[in-house]
Amino acid sequence: MDLKKRNIDNLTSLWQLVNRKADTYVIGNAFDYGAIAYSDWPNKLWFINKPEQGDIDIAKKIIASSSTKITVPHWEIEGNEYESLLLDNGFEKVLEQVGMVLDLSKRVFTPSKLKLQKVENKDSAQLWESLFQKAFNYKIHRELILKSLDEIEYLIAYDETSPVGTALTYTTGNEIIGIHSMGIIPEMRRKGYAEKMMHSMLYEAVKKGYSHATLQASAMGKGLYEKLGFEEQFSMTNYALVQ
Repeated sequence: MDLKKRNIDNLTSLWQLVNRKADTYVIGNAFDYGAIAYSDWPNKLWFINKPEQGDIDIAKKIIASSSTKITVPHWEIEGNEYESLLLDNGFEKVLEQVGMVLDLSKRVFTPSKLKLQKVENKDSAQLWESLFQKAFNYKIHRELILKSLDEIEYLIAYDETSPVGTALTYTTGNEIIGIHSMGIIPEMRRKGYAEKMMHSMLYEAVKKGYSHATLQASAMGKGLYEKLGFEEQFSMTNYALVQ
């Protein structure tokens, strides 16, 4: 199993799904993209293979003409060396992350006392949107959540009656569960909630029979994930076109 590819496929499949639900998914020969005017996420343009200059030129025209900010991810894996091409064409780094994977058979996880509640209606979608925006300073719109919750599990973490954070999980095939958008609101940080959330989600993933969990970590979150047994796979950099 090519676990690097599985990680990237889980992420891009998530973007594809969300854009399809919003009727904004555009499939191209060299790249796919989607721009959702009412949401800050995902709004990505991603290359299927290593691009040529002509592919970059077309991508730049699409991004420049869009009223929605579109970013371009680059995964540092073998055969995917085109970072310098992006930089030479007026793109700049806006976010760096690390792709990570966990073999779920190698650790034992115990569910925490936190309650993880699925988003199932307008009120909980509104709450998820609000909590996520507090945690990350950008918006995943509730309408997008409602359109996609039949295939994506949006979760709100509660300590008794107090909501403390969000996450979403998305599965590809019968083996991979991707953990995304995992964040704790500022006033609830440094209380161990992130680790408790992860233990509960990973416990459920094992119960459901998934073999591996994948995610993309920020520098702030990487240490926690390593503590849980995740291993670094590749660096991922998001680029924006300077206009």
